[in-house]
Amino acid sequence: MQFTAAQIALLVQGKVEGDADRAVQSFGKIEEAVAGQLSFLANPKYEEFLYTTQASIIIINENLELRSPVNAALIRVPDAYTAFATLMTKYQELAAQELTGVQELSYIAKNASLGEGVFIAAFAYLSNGTIIGNNTKIHAGAFLGERVKVGNNSVIHAGVKIYHDCIIGDHVIIHAGTVVGSDGFGFAPQTDGSYKKVPQLGNVVVEDYVEIGANTTIDRATLGSTFIRKGVKIDNLVQVAHNVDIGIDTVIAAQTGISGSTKIGSNVMIGGQVGVAGHITIADGTKVTGQSGVTKPVKNKNAVLSGTPALNIHDSRRSQVLAKNLPELEKRVKELEKMIQELLTNRVNE
Repeated sequence: MQFTAAQIALLVQGKVEGDADRAVQSFGKIEEAVAGQLSFLANPKYEEFLYTTQASIIIINENLELRSPVNAALIRVPDAYTAFATLMTKYQELAAQELTGVQELSYIAKNASLGEGVFIAAFAYLSNGTIIGNNTKIHAGAFLGERVKVGNNSVIHAGVKIYHDCIIGDHVIIHAGTVVGSDGFGFAPQTDGSYKKVPQLGNVVVEDYVEIGANTTIDRATLGSTFIRKGVKIDNLVQVAHNVDIGIDTVIAAQTGISGSTKIGSNVMIGGQVGVAGHITIADGTKVTGQSGVTKPVKNKNAVLSGTPALNIHDSRRSQVLAKNLPELEKRVKELEKMIQELLTNRVNE
C-alpha cells in the first residue's frame, strides 16, 4: 500500500510542510529509514537524525523549530508519537482486512457462529457454541473452548488458548501463547497434609479495547468472573489469578503476578516484576514501581509506591538511603559503645 504526505496528514489531522505528493510504502526508524519510508520524531534525543535521514516523510511535533534544512516532507502534529501510533494502527487495520475466510484444516463445530468478514486460520479449533463477531481474526493453532464468545474486530493470535465460557469483547488483541480461563490456584488443605482441589466454576470476562501480551495467563474465577476491564493493557508474562478485577485503562508490565481476589482500580500503572498480595484493593491512579511488593490495601488515590513491602515512594527512598548507611552507622555505634565502656572502666578505677 502506498500513501502520500497529503493523505497521511488527513488521517492524523496534521499539516504538510514540503512536497505533499511525496509517497511512502512502509515504516522505518528515523536513524535507519530509507527512501519510500515514513518515520517520526518525538524524542529530542533523536533530532540529529532528522537532518540526515533518508526517510521520505517524517511526522514531527508542530512546535519543533528546525536547525537545518530537511530533505523529507514533514507533517506537523500536536503529538508526533500519538499520531504515528494512530497511523500504524490504521495501516494494520487495512492489512488485516485482507485476511478473511476459513482456511483448510481448521475445525469449526457445527453449532459455532461466525460473523461477517471473519478469518479462521489453519489448525484453529472452535468448540461447540463458540460465537465469533464480525471482522475478528483467529490465527493458527488457537483453541476456543465451548461457549466462548469473541466480539467484533478482535484478534486472537497464534496458539492462544481460551477455555470454556470465557467472554472476549470488541477490539481486543490477545498475543501468542496466552491462556485465558485456566483454573485458579484453589486447593483446600486437609488434616493429613494433602490438598483437595476446589473446582473453578467461574469464567474470565475481557472487556473492549484490551490488549494482552504473549504468554500471559489469566485464571478463571472460582465463582463469578475474573474481570479485565475496558482499555486495560497487559504485557507479556503476567499472571492474573482467580477472581481478580482489573479496572479501566490500567497498564501492567511484564512478569507481574497478581494474587487472587485482588481489586485494582482504574488508571493504575504497575511496573515490571511487581508482586501483589491477594484479597486487597488498590485505589485508582496508583503507580507501583518495578520489583515492588504490594502487601497491604492502597486506600489513597494516585499514590506512588516503591519497594518491598511497598511504601510511599518518598518513604521508600528514605529507607533505601538509611539501609545504605547501615554499615557506617554500625561502625559508629560500636565506637560509641567502646567509648562508654572505657569511661565506665575509668570511673570504677578512680
